[in-house]
Amino acid sequence: MPSPFPGMDPFIEGQKWRDCHTNMMTGIQGALGPLVAPRYAVDVEEVVYLLGADDEDEQRVPDVRIRQRDDEHSSWEDPSSATATLEPQVHTLPQTKSVRQRYLRLRERRTHQIVTIIEVLSPTNKGVGRREYVNKRNEILTNSINLVELDLLRGGARLPTVEPLRPADYYAFVCRHRQLPEVDVYAWMLQQPLPTIPIPLKDDDPDVSLDLQAVFAVLYDRAVYQYSLDYDVPVDPPLSEADDEWVRQVFESGRKPAAP
Repeated sequence: MPSPFPGMDPFIEGQKWRDCHTNMMTGIQGALGPLVAPRYAVDVEEVVYLLGADDEDEQRVPDVRIRQRDDEHSSWEDPSSATATLEPQVHTLPQTKSVRQRYLRLRERRTHQIVTIIEVLSPTNKGVGRREYVNKRNEILTNSINLVELDLLRGGARLPTVEPLRPADYYAFVCRHRQLPEVDVYAWMLQQPLPTIPIPLKDDDPDVSLDLQAVFAVLYDRAVYQYSLDYDVPVDPPLSEADDEWVRQVFESGRKPAAP
């Protein structure tokens, strides 16, 4: 059964995003592979971010923790004692949390040169791990690699640009290393289908087109989201009044999936 919505399903973000993120990665890989073969290979890769205590408020711990000792068993001896020993204080190391993030890498088969990176942003990229992601983004762009970033989340902080982004629910950033610092930004609203965007390759090869709506339609059907999503709870993050009314009208038109 197809999605009741013409584009992104807003219920996925708060309920099934991790699963959708994985499916989106493999879906894009499957869509691009035949278009770029045999010169290029499309691989799913993984990076691990280490988030420190400063990155996540709820994980902050005291810089120093001093444990009170029982005076009866204190190791502080009389200064005149020749066998006096020094007792250490107990400190706590800053806590870290590892976050695994998958991305797609297009490389030239013959030379193994990485040509393009495709990122599907996660809540971590737009929240507690935003600093780490932006650092990674800058590293990619300084190494003559094209970068395509898909922001399919309404919540969280947007990627930084000098000029303000036009208001939209979703964005795709297509960064061609030879055009930096300029980047092509595709923006669309919840009520619109996902666009077809260009995927840049090496400079002597033309772009290939990636139909994001087709990828999403296939993954929605294969993941059977019409049964695993709860369409009776409020959308998270909350919708605007206009979008909330639009969702209600979509369901009233008979496109709301029936409960199993």
